[in-house]
Amino acid sequence: MEQGEKQVMEQATYDEPEREQPIEEEAAPQPEGESGSVPLEEAGGEEAAEPAEKAPTAEELAAAKAQINELEAKLSEMEHRYLRLYADFENFRRRTRQEMEAAEKYRAQSLASDLLPVLDNFERALKIEADNEQAKSILQGMEMVYRSLLDALKKEGVEAIEAVGKPFDPYLHQAVMQAEAEGYEPNTVVEELQKGYKLKDRVLRPAMVKVSQ
Repeated sequence: MEQGEKQVMEQATYDEPEREQPIEEEAAPQPEGESGSVPLEEAGGEEAAEPAEKAPTAEELAAAKAQINELEAKLSEMEHRYLRLYADFENFRRRTRQEMEAAEKYRAQSLASDLLPVLDNFERALKIEADNEQAKSILQGMEMVYRSLLDALKKEGVEAIEAVGKPFDPYLHQAVMQAEAEGYEPNTVVEELQKGYKLKDRVLRPAMVKVSQ
């Protein structure tokens, strides 16, 4: 009997410490925003708010306006300079194109001018009276060369200037003398002393003429 009571008491002593140990409770998670720190907006109050922008003064407005006017003046000057440069470039391009066209149009001018004395010599030689067959044959050969030369120049636009019977034109004719001439109106070419030539619409040499009074 006593032995059974002793076992019961030992069992109670063994279980008792386990019942007396306190159970640690896990801390419940705190929701976001509910931590112990105080928000900056609440901590600082009105002092934490951003300061309002300061309105510009009259002096600052005047300085800004002056700067705008200065920049507009510079822009206008640069625009005028650009327009002048563009106009100069267009004029240069137009002159260059005209010069190229003129060079192509009058490319035979230098050669034709050098050949005019040769034509004069041919014309003087062909006026000689041939007194024998040999001289006539030589003159015929010279005339063929003269005609071939004229044809070659004509293909390049070189033509003789009409003079006799035409009204005097100071652009085409060079008057070296005046004379009374029946059957001609005043200021009319009555005689050609030296032929004139032109290359297309450009005079290479005016004709030397005698003009009626």
